[in-house]
This record gives sequence, structure tokens and C-alpha cells, in this order.
Amino acid sequence: MTPLDSSAVHCTGIRKHFGEDDARVEVLRGVDYTVRRGELSFLVGPSGCGKTTLISVIAGLLETSSGEVSLFGNHLARMPHSDRVLFRRSHLGFVFQQYNLLQALTAAENAAIPLLAAGVRRREAVDRAAALLDRLGLGSRTAAYPRQLSGGQQQRVALARALVHEPRLIICDEPTAALDHATGEAVMELLASAAVHPDRAVLVVTHDSRVFRFADVIAHMDDGQITHVEPGRRTDAATHLGSSRLTNPSA
Repeated sequence: MTPLDSSAVHCTGIRKHFGEDDARVEVLRGVDYTVRRGELSFLVGPSGCGKTTLISVIAGLLETSSGEVSLFGNHLARMPHSDRVLFRRSHLGFVFQQYNLLQALTAAENAAIPLLAAGVRRREAVDRAAALLDRLGLGSRTAAYPRQLSGGQQQRVALARALVHEPRLIICDEPTAALDHATGEAVMELLASAAVHPDRAVLVVTHDSRVFRFADVIAHMDDGQITHVEPGRRTDAATHLGSSRLTNPSA
């Protein structure tokens, strides 16, 4: 099997700049990066080094200036726009730093959005989302609106929305940033178990060194490039879905 065959994400020579002429800023400077299937991969580095830009390119939210990205062997840039949208809807789950919850929807309805977009009946979609929220310690808050939730609770709703349709690639931008330690560990256990599948992968951008032990691989980034990649320290305990108990569901 070639590296491309075994990869969930394969980036070759990715460059991305913003602006032109004197205002041009090079954010990604020829990134080569691979995330293998079945792995929980961390992307770490100082603020401003290009991590969020890179995962936005990988997710198809930003176009590259040059270079190529493939997801499970599919080159998104070569797809017609409509096919690209359908591929992302089916195969990607994305957890944003800013949560991006719809204020007019309850927690369960927000988490159910990918299922509703896929044509699942509303009652079934909301029930499935509510069950996942319960596993994330929000069973009593499924009918709450975003304005009634803390930052940590909103983060978990965003995580449920990314996981509910069981995508093949889950991309998380600082998923533990707003969480206390126990809740952050529980979230990482959930993500770790999601990655333990031969045709799925999880990519996490984080500054939280407390959760580094959950990673299979840690890629270090600086000044728009991957500087080095090292093995992670995932423990066996991190591979069992639901093994943790959230000790502070109000966080």
C-alpha cells in the first residue's frame, strides 16, 4: 500500500498567501503533510504559524495558492463545486474555535444539523443528536439554546455536531480550549475512540499540552511549514469510547 492509499489527508507543496504585491503575506510555505487512517493526529505550534489556515485548506474552506490536497484519495480541487459540497457534507466533521451554533436552535437541533442536511427525518436526527450529547455530559441540556449554555457546553455541542453523522475525517480547532481538565480529557477520549477505525482519522489543532498523551502522531508547525513529526503517546485507556465520566457537566 502506498502512503497515499493509507492516508486520510495527503498534502503536497501547499502554499497559501493573502493579499498581493506589498500587502502579500505568505501563510503556508510549501507544506507536505500526511494524516494516516486510523490515527489521532495533533498539529501544534505557536500562534500565527499557519495551523488554522492549513486545516481550513484541508477542509476545503480555503483554496490553496498552489499545491494539492487529497482526502481519502479524492482531490477536492478537481471536483465540481456541487460534488465538493456533497463530499464535505458526507465525509467531514469540523469543530470551529468559535462554535458557530445557530442561536434559534436548541443544543440537540444544532447537533443534528449534519443529519438533517443528509435527509434524515427530523425526529430521528434530533434523537440521535440528543443521545450523543448525553454521552458528552449534556443530557439535561439538550433543549437549551446556545445563549443558555456556558462556553464549555457550547464547545461540546459543536463537537457533537461534528461527530453525529460519523464522518471519515474529523477536524478540531482547539477542542479543549474552553473546557476544564476532566471534561477536556473526556472529550479527547471520545475523539481518540473515533479515530480507532481503519477508514477514519481525527486531526486536532491544540495548544493544550495536557492532552498530548492522546495523540498517535504530533506534527510541529512553525512559520508556515511542518518542521518535524514525532510519535505521540496515546494510552490504551484513551481508546475506549465512553470510558470516562464527566465530573463537571456545567463547565
